[in-house]
Amino acid sequence: MSFSFEPSPARGRVLVFDSGVGGLTVAGEIRALGPRLSVHYAADTGFFPYGDKSDEALRERLPKVAKALVEAVQPDVFVIACNTASTLALAEVRAALSIPVVGTVPAIKPAAQLTETGTIGLLATPGTIRRAYTARLIEEFAAGKRVILHGSLELVKLAEAHARGEDIPPDAFAAAQAPLFEAEGGAAIDTIVLACTHFPLVRGQLIATAPRSVSYIDSGAAIARQTIRMLPGNTHSGGQGGTASLTSPPDETDGISRVLRRYGFPEIQFVACEPNATTSADAAP
Repeated sequence: MSFSFEPSPARGRVLVFDSGVGGLTVAGEIRALGPRLSVHYAADTGFFPYGDKSDEALRERLPKVAKALVEAVQPDVFVIACNTASTLALAEVRAALSIPVVGTVPAIKPAAQLTETGTIGLLATPGTIRRAYTARLIEEFAAGKRVILHGSLELVKLAEAHARGEDIPPDAFAAAQAPLFEAEGGAAIDTIVLACTHFPLVRGQLIATAPRSVSYIDSGAAIARQTIRMLPGNTHSGGQGGTASLTSPPDETDGISRVLRRYGFPEIQFVACEPNATTSADAAP
């Protein structure tokens, strides 16, 4: 069977945002669909990782950091390539900005359509797992299905390490996803939602270390399509972009500059943001 792929002729400047390097998977999908777009990247390295931060800290942080980054890059569309941030503070970020904002939604709807056993695994951060937003998605789109959830900060760290080029034993990936298969009903899982944008970075490792063949699905392509739809019609910016913005000095960030260059973002700048009154010490359990 042959598949046709038609790149979009859309032009515009897009800023893809995440706490770390996970959003690079989304940036890649946007670049593939819109090769004439100017795609830029931003990571909130000054507050990474988001998955272990309290709701209050993130609600305080996200509108401020989004506004600072948009002022620095001047994009036409701001893409929150982070499930944790989107499921918590999408409305607050939209209220703080005057441009379209595209969020990230766990791919529960397509997973519910794909599963043949009726049992879906949801692999995410602890923050995304506990959000009421995630529960509403499951209720709306996976009614009648069994959804087994597992939140893993360890897999975020593994994905970041993999992106830096570190050699990671396969057993680490097996252990990170094992709780899904070991949970009650886990033997019936045939579809797993990668509900953190970091996780597609290690899709191959997850496939290779799963106890049996399952389908892994994420929302990267859907985010790219929505980004194209949200572009204004009166912009003339184009080209590949390539600028990355960090909220901590690049020389203080463990290996991220090398990763960004590897993924096509050679120009790296520091964008200062106000420190949080609420800190990571207030992380939720």
